[in-house]
Amino acid sequence: MKGSYDYYKVFGFNRKFKITERRPPPDVIDAFSLCTNRELQMSPDQFRRFLMEFQGEEDVAIDDAKQKMEQALHHFRPNFTRCSFTIDDFFKYLFLDDLNGPITSQVHHDMTAPLQHYFIYTGHNSYLTGNQLNSDCSEVPIIKALRRGVRVIELDLWPNSSKDGIHVLHGRTMTTPVDLYKCLKSIKEHAFVSSPYPVIITLEDHLTANLQAKVAEMVTEIFEDVLYCPEAGGNDEFLSPDALKHRIILSTKQPKEYLESKLDSGEEELFGVEETPSDLKNETATEEVVSKFVAIDFDDEENEDLENEKLGQKAVVKYNQLIGIHTAKAKNGLRKALRVGSGRGKRLSLSEQTLERAASLYGTDLVRFTQKNILRVFPKGTRVTSTNFRPLAAWMHGAQMVAFNMQGYGKSLWMMHGMFRSNGGCGYVKKPDFLMNRGPNDEVFDPKATLEVKITLRVKVYMGDGWRMDFSQTHFDAFSPPDFYTKMYMVGVPGDVTKKKTRIIKDDWIPIWDEEFTFPLTVPELALLKIVVREHDVSEKDDFGGQTCLPVSEIKIGIRTVPLHNKKGDKFDHVKLLMRFQFE
Repeated sequence: MKGSYDYYKVFGFNRKFKITERRPPPDVIDAFSLCTNRELQMSPDQFRRFLMEFQGEEDVAIDDAKQKMEQALHHFRPNFTRCSFTIDDFFKYLFLDDLNGPITSQVHHDMTAPLQHYFIYTGHNSYLTGNQLNSDCSEVPIIKALRRGVRVIELDLWPNSSKDGIHVLHGRTMTTPVDLYKCLKSIKEHAFVSSPYPVIITLEDHLTANLQAKVAEMVTEIFEDVLYCPEAGGNDEFLSPDALKHRIILSTKQPKEYLESKLDSGEEELFGVEETPSDLKNETATEEVVSKFVAIDFDDEENEDLENEKLGQKAVVKYNQLIGIHTAKAKNGLRKALRVGSGRGKRLSLSEQTLERAASLYGTDLVRFTQKNILRVFPKGTRVTSTNFRPLAAWMHGAQMVAFNMQGYGKSLWMMHGMFRSNGGCGYVKKPDFLMNRGPNDEVFDPKATLEVKITLRVKVYMGDGWRMDFSQTHFDAFSPPDFYTKMYMVGVPGDVTKKKTRIIKDDWIPIWDEEFTFPLTVPELALLKIVVREHDVSEKDDFGGQTCLPVSEIKIGIRTVPLHNKKGDKFDHVKLLMRFQFE
């Protein structure tokens, strides 16, 4: 809101809000005129020409172009009799994000590669409704995450007070528990609402052997044939998302008794208890106290006081057979664990600080490890308010599971939402080939290497609209229309990071900027274009007007409408930008 010394407020006027008529920018008029040979109506064949020459769409059939025109006309002229566009119809079509959005809405990546070839949409402490210390635990945030497309759900399992049942809660905190059965039923019911690709449940297991047996019975009863159980002595390679469609996979540590039986039989243990990384040992005293209460992942804390009871070997083996992805611990130091290259692929979890330290010391080992195994990175324990970290460093090093607190909001979460708008929002994004390839001397991608510009993204911001429908007339300013501007941030490898800003358009609900910007990119495959609209305020902090984040590798060229979202990532009903994208 603007300051109290507004002219109209001082002199007591009740200013009427003038709404500027939305008019097509010159580039839109020129495209219409060129494709129609300056006629007043655009036919399906002329629209097909626009799609191919301006929008970069290949081999568009005339029937497909006509069908898209009819779909558009149904939006704003339901009783149309002639399949053609006037300039106004054409302009309205350009603002339809379901027909002219900025990225592809279908799954189009190769889904037949093993799981480690994909970035996977991953939640952290998925049952929490708020902060990490004393919020309620519930199945509701699990359902919301699954419906958004999240494919990895984390559950912390603890014995109830009577030691005969299983609660899901954030251990050693004041969070209120939720029953495991309720969480598993919710996962079964909502797992494939938004995507057919596998849901992975990571279990932070603090249970005794008899309670592990109860978990085995519970998941078998609830998930039935949907539960993926790997074949004994099967292939060391992970299966593909396509092969695991509509399957639920458990990922956790092997039972202590099962590991002991393996050792007794003489099998070598490649992974064991992970030592506390030095960067965690050096936390301040305050952080050490908080960390005892917050988000200690089972891959980073050995639960020594719960394995007092033992169950028969048969029950332990059954529990172990249900684990589709085994977790690993760096027994003799992280770097040695990263260099283990034989045997079945495993999942290793690191905190964000450990990942940062490992990346600075031996980044290529991380990349090499993720070519066969799955690496999960989770927020540090001091993020008690459920904030998140910047995910790009983890993705640059091949980490498949970057675990985020989905119940929060913030710029890092916007990036996560942006990455997983890729590939039709199915929750699996194929990693760039350079993260999976090896050179003639077995070399892998070095995230520290200085690279040349591969491509330049040219972005033109034409205009915006929709605030007058989604916000009250006095939301931004009580006495005059808003003063909007757009900021664009390129997020990616360090050499690609930059930001741009349009000029401020004063007193207009439909701002027209018509400004162009360029973004040279060295690694476009990992680049995200973050777009934020704000309303300028002289005396206070600028007001938020919407945001989105687009994966550059998915952006469609041409004149596109870009729908904006609120701070939590929910799409506004009407707020959109009209933009043009070109690659050079």
